[in-house]
Parts: sequence; structure tokens; C-alpha cells
Amino acid sequence: MGRGDLSDAEWERLRPFLPVSNRRCGRWRDHRQVIDGILHRVRTGVQWRDLPERFGPWKTVYERHRLWSADGTWERLLQQVQAAADAAGEIDWDVSVDSTIVRAHQHAVGARTGPPRRRLKGGRRARTSGRNAMAEPARPPGGGGAGGEGRGRSRGGFTTKLHLSADGRCRPLSLVVTPGQRADCTQFKAVLEKIRVPKIGLGRPRKKPDSVAADKAYSNRPCREYLRRRGIRHTIPEKTDSQAARLRKGSQGGRPPGFDEERYKKRNTIERAINRLKQHRAVATRHDKRRYVYLGTATAAALTIWLRT
Repeated sequence: MGRGDLSDAEWERLRPFLPVSNRRCGRWRDHRQVIDGILHRVRTGVQWRDLPERFGPWKTVYERHRLWSADGTWERLLQQVQAAADAAGEIDWDVSVDSTIVRAHQHAVGARTGPPRRRLKGGRRARTSGRNAMAEPARPPGGGGAGGEGRGRSRGGFTTKLHLSADGRCRPLSLVVTPGQRADCTQFKAVLEKIRVPKIGLGRPRKKPDSVAADKAYSNRPCREYLRRRGIRHTIPEKTDSQAARLRKGSQGGRPPGFDEERYKKRNTIERAINRLKQHRAVATRHDKRRYVYLGTATAAALTIWLRT
């Protein structure tokens, strides 16, 4: 076993939930060898072509990662590991929410903006039946330029923003990828609604945390109303200008929102979860052209955090 590879115990936790070949398209290469190759690339950030030979053909490793990122296999594996932790009572449901900026490398640009053309024998491209004919999509939604692939332009170049929630033990619960200039509060609902921890056996998956802590970027009326509607206790500091506006209105300004200082001290768990994610170099700097592939990379990094915590 090489450095960073799955241990026997970690492999046994994943093996029952891995896809099985349908025997019509040939046998798949050993899942454990391929997963070790994917985790090696996620941890070190090397180019796919530079993977060590012990992981097998690099294209096999890349295609398996791309496929599992597209069909949600990485997310399902993460949810199953979370379900086992929840059944053992190891999840602290005092959740924190935040985001982090990720620099997009120059290799992360240049993705196709349209669906790929079908090729005939001899390398000739097939023509569409009409001028306005629609091609069937071959990938998850994207391909709409930089914004559609989760890349936002800033002074320093392209950036991506990774929105996430984490439990009280600094482990990511949900992940959302957007362009770098997207405001944090716009993805608050999406991040919380993506939390889904299944039950082992019968029962509905758990989607509701005990409490939520966030910084002033999420201090607005829509975020607070959403949490009240779901009955989730929250600790979000009030912005200075919002507080001044409320005081100017006097009795019509309403009561100040509740704020628990002791609970807010636990918000550092989300910062530590971000630091753990960015220990993986393929997450700290984005090299993937497609948004869904980069989300799969971040999810694979989160999976290793859950397996090794």
C-alpha cells in the first residue's frame, strides 16, 4: 500500500456500495486500484498523464473519475459513509456554513461550449439533419461559457467558489460549486438543502441540522426567514448597517435577532473543514475544465476526510 492509498478497513467500508459491471461491455478494472489512482491525483494535484504506473492506464483512471462525477457515484459514496457515522452517533449536527475562493489554473479553461459532434468511420463528422436540429446532451448541464462551468473572472484571472457546510467535527456535509464572484448568501439555501444523510435500514434521510452558524455574509432577511420556516435554530451576527437602520426606526424596527456568543465560537469548525479540503492540491487549485468534474474532485476529498477522521 502506497502513501495515501486506501487501507483495508477503508476499502471494506466502500466496497459494498461501488458500481458492479453489467458484463455486456467487458469487465471493469479493479475498483481499488483505480480509486487509489484518483485519490493520488486529488491529493497531489499531478496531471492525469503523470500518474504512476502502479495505478494502471491513466486514461482508465480519468474516465472512471469523470463518469462517477457525472452520475453522482462520489456523492452516493459520501452519503453512505455519513450514514454509517450517523448510525454510530458520531455526527455533531451543530452545522456551520461558509465558502472559499479557489484559483482556477489556466488548464481549467477551454472546455467545449457545445455538445460534441458525432464521428463516422474514417474520422468524418456527422452532419445534423437540419439547421435548427437539437443534439442530445452527453454531459451534465454546463458548457455555457465560464459561468456555466463555475468560473468567475477577477483581477487575478479565473476563480471558483466552493460553498460548503460542515458538522461539529470539521467534516464537510454538502458542497456546491459556483463562479468566484457569486455572493455567499445566494447559495445558503442550496447548501443546506443538499445535506442528505440516509438511514441504515428503514427511515427517511436526515436533512435538518440541530443548529446553523454563519458569518455576516449570510445576515439578511431571506436567510433568516428560510431557517425560521424550517424550524432551525441559528446564530448569525447582525450587520452594522442593518443594526443602525433598525435602531433608526425605533419601535417599528422590531427586535434584534437572537445571537449566542458561545455557539458562534464553534463556527471555526467550517474554517478547519476548508483547511482540510485544501490540503488536497487538486481542490486548492482547480485544474478540471468541467464544473461537475471539479465537484467530483472536491467530493472525493471530502470522502477521504470522512474515512480518516
